[in-house]
Amino acid sequence: MIGEMITLAMMAFALGMDAFSVSLGMGLLQLRLKQIAYIGFMVGFFHILMPLAGMAIGRLLSTQLGHAATYIGGALLFILGVQMVIASFHHEQERWLRPVGIGLFLFAFSVSLDSFSVGLSLGIYGVEMVLAVTAFGLTSMVLTWIGLLLGRRFQRWLGTYSEALGGAILLLFACKLLFPL
Repeated sequence: MIGEMITLAMMAFALGMDAFSVSLGMGLLQLRLKQIAYIGFMVGFFHILMPLAGMAIGRLLSTQLGHAATYIGGALLFILGVQMVIASFHHEQERWLRPVGIGLFLFAFSVSLDSFSVGLSLGIYGVEMVLAVTAFGLTSMVLTWIGLLLGRRFQRWLGTYSEALGGAILLLFACKLLFPL
């Protein structure tokens, strides 16, 4: 149980780093604190909703595919980790989107898409659902708040490195699933 909690905490941190890096750029818009709080809640909500959907589908696939589902989940995590590392070096992220109205919905949805894939993998692997989505939601909410607040103070110097770190963590967990000891 402790090992699963540590694993989920590290995965939540990895997923939250994507929201953190995007929030750094969004924080440059000089948002009010009330807007920052609301944005963090929305990102946290979507980081609960998306992995729940992924886990439900993953558990269904797990019963259909058996042991091969673990390797499929590991492959999904690997692809997601590689994508995050590669994306961290592309600086043309969509920062034109303002986090209000439909823009806030699209922002929260876009930064939580990764958590759907991770949820799919975790559903296949069979982790504790409530623990996972709570960790994902809280961590992404807090990291979004931190990113938005730091973005108000600093420029973009930290964003690239945080997303690359998140991708590297997902790659490590993919290797754990793909190459069990």
